[in-house]
Amino acid sequence: MKKRVAAAVLAVLLVCQLSSGPAEAAENVYFTAINDNMLSLSEDSMPFWSNGYLYVDSAIFTMAPNTPGKVLGIYRSWNVAKKLLVLSSDEEVLKLLFFDLAAGTVQDNQGVSYYPAAILRNNVVFVPLALITYYFDLTYSRVRVPHGYLVRVKNDKAFFSDKNFVDAATYQMESMYSEYIRNKETQQETQTPSGTGDAPVPPAEQTGGKTVYLCAEAAEGTVTEELLHELDRAGSQAAFYCTREFLGERGDLLRRMTATGQAVGLIADGADAERSVEEQVEEGNRLLWQATCGKTRLVLLKNGTDRQRETLEAAGYRCLEPDLDRSGLSLKSASAADQLLKRVTERRGNVTVWLETGADAVGLRAFLSAARQAEDRCLALTETT
Repeated sequence: MKKRVAAAVLAVLLVCQLSSGPAEAAENVYFTAINDNMLSLSEDSMPFWSNGYLYVDSAIFTMAPNTPGKVLGIYRSWNVAKKLLVLSSDEEVLKLLFFDLAAGTVQDNQGVSYYPAAILRNNVVFVPLALITYYFDLTYSRVRVPHGYLVRVKNDKAFFSDKNFVDAATYQMESMYSEYIRNKETQQETQTPSGTGDAPVPPAEQTGGKTVYLCAEAAEGTVTEELLHELDRAGSQAAFYCTREFLGERGDLLRRMTATGQAVGLIADGADAERSVEEQVEEGNRLLWQATCGKTRLVLLKNGTDRQRETLEAAGYRCLEPDLDRSGLSLKSASAADQLLKRVTERRGNVTVWLETGADAVGLRAFLSAARQAEDRCLALTETT
């Protein structure tokens, strides 16, 4: 009874904070909360999945005064020059985790190694939530809510159950989602110069600031290694969809992808008469787990039917549906890179590009350079992108 009354009081307080109603746009997002406090919603710091692990912005673990993270009792230190993140507890027995992003390793103060490593995206350091909660004796939950999911990190100071907290925070999440969508739409609006008189002003040819999700097939090890080198040098990410042979033979590259923030996807063939698509992705994840101790929900379905796609999606997988399908087209020269960037620029909003096996180091290097000059960013695809 007391909890229900407290939940009602919290709901009233949250309603009073609202400044707008729910947005009409449909986009799945990940909200974040610590105990009984909602955190801000932003694309740059939003939780995401990578190789079967849920990652969160390490900045939520802070002991700064008057912040929700203070109640978790974890200190955060980030050395930009050394690319070293340190998380430590304020308990009598000191616990520390050292995330060396340059080496792609995780160790505690006893020298014990852990997995997986941290990921750096747009100068934001993300950490695997399961590892953090396990090591520092916390818990977390992932709850389905309108517009997406709520990731809630908790210790013994959390008062509300997940159900009561979601009920109380519903209006606040609606407000945050509305603001999030408005900000995205504002960023994506075409910038137009000031006109004179009543003459119409034509839209600008380039908008800039897009997010480009490059997706390629990892079938040949040498080419894939060269593409990874170019991505690392540019500080960019992409998604690599892997054949069964690649998953079984190139564990070194799979571990490199995971450590550097690339996304790994599986390839399933709907025309395979011997194995169902479910069996193929299960086998792919088994091989991926052997190599990286991680799994993925990203799938490229070849020769598939609508029924097969629905079956995979019902099982929690996200099938690739690119905005630009470049199958059969090469990305192996500066001119090809310029052509691809032109196609990307012509589209409104963020763009998912399927390169298949048509890219090499020269073409990718030229495109990443051109995208950077256009103020676009290349990120890895996630299940909620």
